[in-house]
This record gives sequence, structure tokens and C-alpha cells, in this order.
Amino acid sequence: MSNTKARRPQPVASEHIPLKARNVSFSWEDTPLHWLPGDPFSTHTINVLHLLLPAGERWFVHVYKQVLPHIRDERLREDVLGFIGQEAMHSQAHDEVLPHLREQGLDPTPYTAQVDWLFEKLLGDRTLPPGRARHWWLMERVALIAAIEHYTAFLGDWVLNARELDRRGADPTMLDLLRWHGAEEVEHRSVAFDLFEHVDGCYRRRVRTWATAFTALVFLWQRGARFFMENDPTLVGGRATFRDFHRAGRAGTLPGTGAMLRSIPRYLSRAYHPSQEGSTAQAVAYLASSPAARAAEARANGAA
Repeated sequence: MSNTKARRPQPVASEHIPLKARNVSFSWEDTPLHWLPGDPFSTHTINVLHLLLPAGERWFVHVYKQVLPHIRDERLREDVLGFIGQEAMHSQAHDEVLPHLREQGLDPTPYTAQVDWLFEKLLGDRTLPPGRARHWWLMERVALIAAIEHYTAFLGDWVLNARELDRRGADPTMLDLLRWHGAEEVEHRSVAFDLFEHVDGCYRRRVRTWATAFTALVFLWQRGARFFMENDPTLVGGRATFRDFHRAGRAGTLPGTGAMLRSIPRYLSRAYHPSQEGSTAQAVAYLASSPAARAAEARANGAA
């Protein structure tokens, strides 16, 4: 099984809170195509989230429902159920942006069809005999999700602190979607890693699946940004390059390249635990002020 059992990563106990899904909704009719004014590249690079997350987070939910019978810790089971509820809501919220993009002349279907194939076919269930092979494939996907969640938590922490987006007049509805989602990613940032450690914990698997996840995310993100820039009806000869990404990172409208690279050895450290990064208090504070989250809370209380 694991070659790291004697040196388990230690969570920060104060960073753990019960998780709940917030049934948010957003209205997109007043959101412009370039919701970060004058910056189509940063807009579209962040817009790739709307292409990847609906299928990706449905896949998370599907895999986690399969792993529930393997969970022997009741608190972790509750965390996973809370994670499932939040991820299902994230998928729905980002999916609802896609019709708005179509109305503005950007049909994402050619790209989202490829993403659907990736998660449903390449990473989906396989016809494997019960026993070792089927268990191996389940553990591989659990480890992949843990690696991906390292980066969704990184992005969540970034957007909660990305004041340059405010200074440049980012559309408030889009900014609330991104920060609501980012705050919940920070809230549940330890769940995927804790689940992986609980059901498997093999360090070699963690490293291998990190390499797969990181490579796939870089490839999909640059491909998505290029798709948006090339198909934006308001741009002529729109392009997306790594140099553009680096420049936007230095300007503060996208995550910095250096910060992303420095996150790699942290995840690969044998002592790594997600609770050591980000701030649950900051995430909870944003969720208490988020217009969408507050409206969801009011609706829930009204229905109670």
C-alpha cells in the first residue's frame, strides 16, 4: 500500500469546518463579453473555468460516490458529502454562464465537447473485472482529484486576494461567482487530499498523478484561452501565448507564474497538507458578504 504511513502529513485543526452547499444563482444579462474592461486576454483565460469545471466537477462527484463505501472515518465521510454538494453546485453555476457566452457570439460547444470526452470517456468508468484492477483505477482517479484540488484551492486563494481585478473594474457578478467558488475551494481544500490519504496514501501515486494533472491542466488551459481569443467576434487575430500569461500575472490580473511554480514542491513535499495553505477564516468572511451566497442563505432560511 503506502510507503508514507510513518510520516503522515499533519492537518491544521483550526482550519477544519463543516461544509455545506450554497444554492446560489447569478444573473448574466448585464455582464459584458470582456468583463475585465480592456483586457480580453485575462477575461478569456479566466473564462476557461466555465469550459472545464462543469464536466470536471460532475466527474469529481461521480468518482466520490463510488469511493464512499471505502471511507471508514465518519467525519471524513461528512466532509466528502459536503464536498460533493459544493462541487455539484459549482458545476451548475459555471454551466449557466455558457448560454450567455453564446448570446455574445462565442459558442464554446467545440471545446466543451472535447472536455466532456476527456472526463466521461478517458477518465470515466472502465469495463474492468471486480478486484485489484477496478480498485487501482478508482485510486488513480481519487489521487488525480487530490492533485487537481491543489490547484483549484490555489486559484481560490488567488482570486480572493486579486485586488487588481477590483481596481480595473471587473464585472461585479462575475467577480462574485469567482470569489464565491474560490472561497468554497479554500473551505474544502483538505477534503480530496484527506480522502486520498485515507483510502490509499501512496506517495509514488501522489507524484505520478500530480504530473498527469499538472500537464493536463496546462494543456487544457492554454488550449481554452486560445480557443476564446481566436473565436472572440470583437477581436481580429486574437492570440494567447505564455508570454501574455506571464505579463498578466505580473500585472495581477492572473495568477503569477512564479507563485504557481512555487506551489509544486509544496504539494510534492512529504509533509504537505492543504490546511497549511490559504485561510478558512478569509473564505468564510467572503461567503458572509457574497451577494449570491447571502441570497442563497436568505432563500434557505425562508424555505425552512
